[in-house]
Amino acid sequence: MNLESRVAKTQKSPEELYNFLTQVENFKHLLPDDAKFELLGEDKFLFGLKGMPEIKLTLKESTPYSKVVLGSLGDKLSFTLTADIEEDPQGAAAQLFFQGDFNAMMAMMIKGPINKFLEQLANGIEKL
Repeated sequence: MNLESRVAKTQKSPEELYNFLTQVENFKHLLPDDAKFELLGEDKFLFGLKGMPEIKLTLKESTPYSKVVLGSLGDKLSFTLTADIEEDPQGAAAQLFFQGDFNAMMAMMIKGPINKFLEQLANGIEKL
């Protein structure tokens, strides 16, 4: 299953946005106020949103100023969340990509909540 967010624009430079996203503790600032967030280590965190199971993510890969890849920890849901960062006339633009290998039933159940999650992250990036 492949999903993508809209392009989110921020006044931060690509370098500032990249540095923000590679510090996983900053993801708590991108999530809604009612989301559960727990830092599990320097590069790992757990989050929970209404209507979704709690998910653990870790920083898997990063390319300075252009890409940040987070991956799931655990066997329940195996997926990656990639932020592609580009320069924009007013700062930086980022688009989020979710990739996961799920059976048809699971994909149908999580598509809505994952799309909502991507939208919330995009909104958070725009507020930076």
